[in-house]
Amino acid sequence: MHNIVLRMSLRLIWHLFFAMALSFITYFLLISVGLQLLVQFPKMYRATADLAIGLDEMFIPSLLIAMFLFYLILLQIRQYRYLARIIRSVQDISEGNFNHRIPVRQGNELTELAEVTNQIVSRMSETLDDQRRSEQAKNELITNVSHDLRTPLTSIIGYLGLIEQDRYRDEIELRYYVQIAHDKSKRLGVLIEDLFEYTRMRHDAIPLKRTEFDLIELLKQLLVQYRVALSDAGLEGTMQAAETTVPMFADADKLVRVFENLFANAIAYGKDGKRLDVNVHAEDGHAVVEVMNYGEPIPSVDLPHIFDRFYRVDKSRTEEAGTRGSGLGLAIAKSIVERHNGTIAVLSDSYRTAFVLRLPMHLPDLET
Repeated sequence: MHNIVLRMSLRLIWHLFFAMALSFITYFLLISVGLQLLVQFPKMYRATADLAIGLDEMFIPSLLIAMFLFYLILLQIRQYRYLARIIRSVQDISEGNFNHRIPVRQGNELTELAEVTNQIVSRMSETLDDQRRSEQAKNELITNVSHDLRTPLTSIIGYLGLIEQDRYRDEIELRYYVQIAHDKSKRLGVLIEDLFEYTRMRHDAIPLKRTEFDLIELLKQLLVQYRVALSDAGLEGTMQAAETTVPMFADADKLVRVFENLFANAIAYGKDGKRLDVNVHAEDGHAVVEVMNYGEPIPSVDLPHIFDRFYRVDKSRTEEAGTRGSGLGLAIAKSIVERHNGTIAVLSDSYRTAFVLRLPMHLPDLET
């Protein structure tokens, strides 16, 4: 701030001295040129001399002041015009035209003002865009939650209504209705649990409880736990690791949730491939995990949205995905990975679908 005031003061002083110098130079040029012309015309010379004697003694100072003001305005006029342009632009922006930018010209303090104003407008525009996206995301969230919760809830109410009205033929049909209501209740519970977990992860409401563990051992145990589920789906789970151990400092429980979601996704959509492969290796201080299935590929149009909340590649197969088909599993997985300063991506072609995770191996300095 002080530097700007100093530069503006120095610039004004320079313009004052320069205008003053130009005024005296112009005055003396007028006198010298005028005298040379008048000498050639004696009568005009005498008339001019008589006029000069008759003029008030303030004529010459007034002439010098007039020339001084003329040159000063001439030196400042570019700044005045640029300032007027900035004012018009600011007025245009104040009316809500955040796409407008002030042209950056000259090389003085007004240029800095234009640049700073443009930065402010850009940030305001980004903030408004973020607010609009947030509002749109909130509306989409409410719509999706309402739809996903209403579907199982409608079934539960319907079958319980049949039971309450004794509209069943025998105990077998009664048990069938109860089983359906129970399954739908479990699905409803999973939806609510996933929704709360996703919201908490997105707002950093759940602190990470980091501990030291071996990622390879964790994945081996997880594959053992999923052996029955994989077998029921006709899949064989295998694991390959380039190292004997991959030490991690992370929240093991949260990472288990990530891999559970990836395994559940493979079970739901990779049955045709008959195999689930997990590859692990260390690279540049990061653990790289590939979870691959060989079922039907993900369409290229769906790949950019695969981690979006409530996004499902095949809406008709939602129920086949079991109670985990909330549309939030991959979104939760991405949130957990990003909380660990890692990345997750998906590659899919006619041969395989691979989810690739990169996780920092040691993060003891990060705030939990």
